[in-house]
Amino acid sequence: MPTEQEPWQWDEDTWRGHAERVRAGRDLTPRTWPGGARMAVALSFDPDHETIPLRDAETSAGAMARGEFGSRVGARRILRLLDEFQIPATFFIPAVSALLHPREAKDYAAAGHEIGAHGWIHERNALLSPKDERELTHRSVDVLESLSGQRPVGIRTPSADFSDSTIEIMQELAFRYDSSLMADDMPYEILSNGRPTGIVELPMEWIRDDAPYFTMTRYGPYRPYTSPRTWVEIMKDEFDSAYADGAVFQLICHPHIIGHRSRMFALRQLVEHIRAHEGVWFATHADIADHVWRSPRREEAHPAV
Repeated sequence: MPTEQEPWQWDEDTWRGHAERVRAGRDLTPRTWPGGARMAVALSFDPDHETIPLRDAETSAGAMARGEFGSRVGARRILRLLDEFQIPATFFIPAVSALLHPREAKDYAAAGHEIGAHGWIHERNALLSPKDERELTHRSVDVLESLSGQRPVGIRTPSADFSDSTIEIMQELAFRYDSSLMADDMPYEILSNGRPTGIVELPMEWIRDDAPYFTMTRYGPYRPYTSPRTWVEIMKDEFDSAYADGAVFQLICHPHIIGHRSRMFALRQLVEHIRAHEGVWFATHADIADHVWRSPRREEAHPAV
């Protein structure tokens, strides 16, 4: 009976096939931003709430309460901050979060924010069968449209990863963009097995995600190791570098994480810092994806090879 090969035993077709299954294609950095802006800022929030412990069958009252904070308190604080500064944002919502808190999804849409897909129950989509991933993704989009009145045109996969079926499911749902991958810090077109897909990638990065800095597990090894004051300085450096490059600054926060008082204070400081700069275009992920897709592009900084 043949044994599974170690990666060092793979032939070139095998290792090359894995590497090139999903790849970064054309650099979509536009020559100009709307209104003569110097750069774009894309703020995003993932209202995961109770779905992460539910996904892992952690159903204690304490786990549910920590998630509930995200909707009951964190989301409201975020909406007030965005309203104060008149900033549009994108909310990638697991469908179960939206069903648990239906008013929340309506409030995001009513305030002019974008609703993006983020799976059913924050499942690890890269581990699902094609049938299950397809069914859950289609169902989640239908739920978000029903609750918010807005059909998602983009997705952040709940695993921040792709299965062999993810691209095909995105195309079935006519998604215009994804924000799950990390092959660049500027928008690019996703390739699938070397072929252009027509899907824009707005790359995320753990560096610009609040969870790695503030995550805590009560009975595990994870404790917050970064103070909010340190976090905001890192985010300012990320923004300042993007501003110097005339690029995109993309941020990911979670209401149940960033929504606590000291962390909201840090988020406010970051927004005020960004606001102090001229020529910043605040936009939803969909607006940025549409702009970079239809605009003349700069010389490719990272051409596909």
